[in-house]
Amino acid sequence: MKRIGDEHLVKQLISNYSPKLFAFKFILVVIAVALSAFALADLSKPEPNSNIKLKGIDVMIALDVSNSMLADDIKPNRLERAKQVVSRLIDKLGDNRIGLVIFAGKAYLQMPLTIDHGAAKMYLSSASPDDVPTQGTVISDALKMCYSSFNTQEKKYRSVILITDGEDHDEEAISITKKMADAGVITNTIGIGSSQGIMLKDPKTGDYKKDEDGNPVVTSLNEDELKQIAQSGQGIYQHMTNADEVADNIERKLSGVEEKGTATNSLTVYKHYFWIFLLAAFIFLLIDAVTPEVRRRAKIPALLILFLLFSSLGYSQDANKDIVQGNEAYKKNDYNTATNSYKNALNKSSQNQIATYNLGNALYKNEKGDEAINSFDNTIRNSTDKVIKQKAYYNKGVAFQKQNKLPECITAYKNALKIDPNDEDARQNLERALKQQQQQQKKNDDQQKKDQNQDKKDQDQKKQEPQQQKPKMSKEDAEEKLKTLMEQEKNLQDKLRKVRATAPNKPKKDW
Repeated sequence: MKRIGDEHLVKQLISNYSPKLFAFKFILVVIAVALSAFALADLSKPEPNSNIKLKGIDVMIALDVSNSMLADDIKPNRLERAKQVVSRLIDKLGDNRIGLVIFAGKAYLQMPLTIDHGAAKMYLSSASPDDVPTQGTVISDALKMCYSSFNTQEKKYRSVILITDGEDHDEEAISITKKMADAGVITNTIGIGSSQGIMLKDPKTGDYKKDEDGNPVVTSLNEDELKQIAQSGQGIYQHMTNADEVADNIERKLSGVEEKGTATNSLTVYKHYFWIFLLAAFIFLLIDAVTPEVRRRAKIPALLILFLLFSSLGYSQDANKDIVQGNEAYKKNDYNTATNSYKNALNKSSQNQIATYNLGNALYKNEKGDEAINSFDNTIRNSTDKVIKQKAYYNKGVAFQKQNKLPECITAYKNALKIDPNDEDARQNLERALKQQQQQQKKNDDQQKKDQNQDKKDQDQKKQEPQQQKPKMSKEDAEEKLKTLMEQEKNLQDKLRKVRATAPNKPKKDW
C-alpha cells in the first residue's frame, strides 16, 4: 500500500474489498471444475443382475454378391432387392444371433454371429460384388462357411438362409445341405430374379456382357436347384416377390426351431452418475455467480445475474410456444400461420434448429421452394443433431427435385445417405433422380444430334448444284466388288481365329 500511494488513502479506496470472499469464490470455481471433470469421466457401474438373458437361435445368412446379382429384371436390381428382404428379416429376428457370409466364386465371412443387429445392417449395406475378387456362384462354399461359423457341439438351435439367383448348378451344395440337416441345421432358400432370364450388362462399360463365343450372356433364376437345396435342408423355398411377405414366411419357419437361452454382457444396463457431479458443479458456479468480491453492493450484480438467467429461459420457453403453435397450424394445413409462428420463434431464438427445420417444411408446402431450401441450409449449418440434419438434406433434395434441379437434388440425397445409409426413401428418390438425369441427358443429346443433322442437310442443299446423274454400276462390277469384300471378311476372320488360339486362357465365366 505504501508503494501505491498514501497508506491511509489506499485503505479507504479498498475498504470494501474482502480477501475472504475472493478466496471463497476461487475455491468455488476450483470445486466446480473438479466436479465437471468427474462428470466428463462418466462414472458408472452395472445394475445388479443386469446381464441381458436372451432366448433364440443362431441364423447365418449367405448372400450372393456375384455380378449376375446386378441384373435388373427386378428393380432396382437383384442385389438391392436381396438386401431389402434381409433387412426386413433382421428386424423380425428379435433375440436371435445373426451372422453374414457373402459369396460369388468364393465365400467370405463378412460378420460372425452377434446379437448386434445394427452392426448386421451396416455390414449388409456395404456388401457388393467388389468385395469378392473371384466371380461365379459357388453355393457349396457358402454353405460350408456358414456351417463352420456355428458351434459344432450343438445339434439344434441353428439355421441357414441362402439368398441367390442360383446361376450355377452346384451338385455338391445338395449333398452338403443334407449333411447339415443331419447335424440339426435347417436351410431355407430365397430365389432372386426371373426364370425367363435377362441379358446381363457389364457394370464397367454399360454394354451387354458376352461369353467367349461372342454370344450375349443371359442370366436367369435356377429355381429347381434352390428348391432341391431347401428340401434336402428341411427348410422352405421362397421366390422374391414382396420383401415383407418373404420375411414373414421365413420368420414363421424359424419360429418352429427350438430356442436356447444365452446371456450377453453387450447389452448390460449401467447406472450413470455423471448428472450428480454436473448438477453439483452447476450449483457451485451459481453460488460463485451470486457471491460478491466486496462487502457492499453485492445484491445488485447477484439480482442482475439471476434476472439474465431467468429471462433467457423465458425467451427459450416463448420460442417453444411459437413452435407448438406453428405445429398446430401445420397440422391444419394453415401454412401461412405456421410460417409466421416459426419466424416468431426464430426472432426469439435465432439458432433454434427445430424452428428452422419446421420453417423449411412450411415454406415448401406454401410453394416457396427457394426460401424453403435456404431454411434447410440454415438447419444443416447450425444443427448438431444428425437426425435433424439428415432430414434437412432429404427435404432439401425433395425441394430441388420439384424444381427439376437434378444435380443439386442428387447431391442432397447423397448427403442424406452418408448420414443414414439405411434411409430407403432417400435411396429410391436418388435412383429416380439419377434416372431422370440420364433421360434428360439423352433427350438433350438426341436433340443436339438432330440439330446437327439438320444443319448438315441444309449445308449440303446449299452446296449442291445441278449436275448430271452418275451412271449406275453395272451388274458385273457389283458382283466383282461384292466378291472382293467377302474375301476381305474371310481373311479378317482367319486372323481373329489365330489371335484367339494364341491368346492366354481366361476364366470362362465372370458373372
